[in-house]
Amino acid sequence: MLKTSVVSAVSAAVVVAVSFWLNPSPEQHREEIKKVVAERSPVAGMFGLGALTAFTSNYHPLGVASYATVNGRVVSIGFMGMVFVMQPEPESLQR
Repeated sequence: MLKTSVVSAVSAAVVVAVSFWLNPSPEQHREEIKKVVAERSPVAGMFGLGALTAFTSNYHPLGVASYATVNGRVVSIGFMGMVFVMQPEPESLQR
């Protein structure tokens, strides 16, 4: 019984430590934002709008996760070394 508790506690500690270590950096968020904007709109990529969005983003670390915002809106979320760029909401749903 004690052995399984210790193994569980050590396993949980290792997972949390790895999560902290793999938390995406601000540069990883910015690179992913640039890449996704260029993929979604080649014209925006050609004019460098992804780079502009990435440049103006603010990085917020949460320890095991992180996110980037632009003008108060979350544009990317990162966890365990992966960054996910959010799909923009249609204008009619933002009100």
